[in-house]
Amino acid sequence: NIINPSKPTLIKTFNNHISFKNVSFQYEKSEHSSLKDVNVKINKGDTLALVGSSGAGKSTFVDLIPRFYEVTKGSILIDDINIQQINLENLRSFMGIVTQDTILFNDSIKNNICYGKPNANMEQILLAAKTANALEFIENLPNGFDTLIGEKGTLLSGGQKQRISIARAILKNPEILILDEATSALDTESERKVQIAIDKLVQNRTVIVIAHRLSTIINSNQIMVLDKGQLVEFGTHQELLKRNGQYKKLHDIQFG
Repeated sequence: NIINPSKPTLIKTFNNHISFKNVSFQYEKSEHSSLKDVNVKINKGDTLALVGSSGAGKSTFVDLIPRFYEVTKGSILIDDINIQQINLENLRSFMGIVTQDTILFNDSIKNNICYGKPNANMEQILLAAKTANALEFIENLPNGFDTLIGEKGTLLSGGQKQRISIARAILKNPEILILDEATSALDTESERKVQIAIDKLVQNRTVIVIAHRLSTIINSNQIMVLDKGQLVEFGTHQELLKRNGQYKKLHDIQFG
């Protein structure tokens, strides 16, 4: 149960950095912490890539930033303000989130795309869909942008859902983008289209990405390697390869 503060601090812009200070997190009914004493600072405009094997804590890390869960210990700050002091709506208004589990509603494609920006006009929606590589498939649907997509988007394929989610983020134009690059559910052509869309989306903003592509990792300002909830390595691609540690192992398995 995430509770809004009784006297919230209003943030109007995101100016400097997001900081994790001694952050630990343990899911209810779990015997182990999913994150343990994580300290990291993400500067505005930077891309932070999260790398680690399955269960390392990557999804937990990104879920704590929009306060989908509360930290068990420590604090997360945006421009030195504890996110627990900010109204959820205010906090999340700065963020765009694109993950494998895209939250879509049983509504029209148009309304799903404008979810983060309800007052958008059709020209803006068309541009977002085009940039997200989604316009062609939308226009081929029987009712185009007015097509109802079913509960959780069941009438769309995995790649189509992801592109709707990317169009939504492009339209919202958030200062902070949280991205899970996983495209495991997609065939090669869909994956290519999603990745072209992602490459356009990440330009000129602060990005926290669960990275699955070498190109993303190489282009990141910082890479954070998690293992069993702990931050084990931190640095650039070249720095971490030279260290010959966990990152080098993961890199060689996936891309070697």
